[in-house]
Amino acid sequence: RKKVMMTIREGVTWHDGSPFTAEDLAWSLDRAGKDETGNPIQSVWKNVTNFKTDGNKVTGDVVQFDPVYFKWMSFLTGYVLPKAYYEKVGPEGFEAKPIGTGPYMVDKFERNAFLRLKANPNYWGGKPAFQDVTIRFVTDTASRVAEIESGSSQVTLEVPYEEYDRLMAAGNLAGSCKNISDIGMVFFNDIEVMLDANVRKAAVMAIDKKLLVDRLLRGYGRPLDTLQTPEYLAFDPSIKVEHNPEKAKELLAASGYSTDKPAKFVIQTTKGFKPKDYEMIQAIVGMWRKVGIEATIEVYEVAKHFELRVADKLAPAAFYNWGNSIGDPSTSTGFAMFGPGPGSVWDSQDLVAAIAPLWTEADEAKRIAGYKAVDKMIAENAYVLPLVQYAQPILHSKKVNVVPHVSGALLPALMTPAA
Repeated sequence: RKKVMMTIREGVTWHDGSPFTAEDLAWSLDRAGKDETGNPIQSVWKNVTNFKTDGNKVTGDVVQFDPVYFKWMSFLTGYVLPKAYYEKVGPEGFEAKPIGTGPYMVDKFERNAFLRLKANPNYWGGKPAFQDVTIRFVTDTASRVAEIESGSSQVTLEVPYEEYDRLMAAGNLAGSCKNISDIGMVFFNDIEVMLDANVRKAAVMAIDKKLLVDRLLRGYGRPLDTLQTPEYLAFDPSIKVEHNPEKAKELLAASGYSTDKPAKFVIQTTKGFKPKDYEMIQAIVGMWRKVGIEATIEVYEVAKHFELRVADKLAPAAFYNWGNSIGDPSTSTGFAMFGPGPGSVWDSQDLVAAIAPLWTEADEAKRIAGYKAVDKMIAENAYVLPLVQYAQPILHSKKVNVVPHVSGALLPALMTPAA
């Protein structure tokens, strides 16, 4: 476990026609691990250094063993940049005209408007089915529904579940609604009344998650009691948090709160980023009100959430959609609950002490068992409020075949004309 060895695929070219080389890979990984590049996952990439190339081989020295280093290569910031092109045009030039090695090339990009792609005729995996693809950024759910229903868009996603059912029943469109790796959750921040364990536990016990799924999500998705879905490596079905409003009232009463004298805090949420996100928080606030919690809803864009989370300035409660396409507990419980990390909101030393050894645990069975123990600790102390595993509604023209992806990504390369 002292060396990392990689072999790159030969015969691959960048979108400008230049060859993809081992030097590109070595330079990209080295760059990602440097403090000055500002990579948000720099803590992972810095674990391997001193990269060397030999033909199509790349080796690196392991500074600190990371059991999920290779998994990260298919996750956040796990991309390879074209060294020669990037150094020639610089960061701003690359952002203006990026190139990669994939099946589609960027033709035109208008921020907050659209991204137009064109097929890469030299893609090593074969030319994709569609020559041109335009992805429009439509943040309003009603507008997405109108576009797919009118035919101005051929594919859309994340529409309200009742609209998905209505349009599927009408028979003019095709679609799917399958469980993906995304988790709807409420972060608790270690400030104000959330420092009171009775308030946190009551806030969790008061929520009828099955009702949220059945009523708001129309039965799509599933309730969760941890930050793991059944598809994740560390999912433990034995960890349960009961729905018990009466017990919630007792806990609040022990801390001096009641429906007449409620515990008060702000809860932040997006509105339309995920189907029924705002409505879900409205329902949760209603459930809280019945047991003695008065929460004020504050709406923000998801970009604002990231800004506040990195600065550790979120409200006492904040809804978020956590994606984890590699299904590893380090990228769910680990990053979400490890206080010193940029993704965490709750900062307590018991979690830091429990998670810290797992970052470098070489025994896989011990690592997974460790994360299950952490999830149990989180559930017992109500450090976070897991809600649901999302199902992703996708609607598309019957003239197009669309393959859903468990990560929730909608990939043009997986789309083909219908026969």
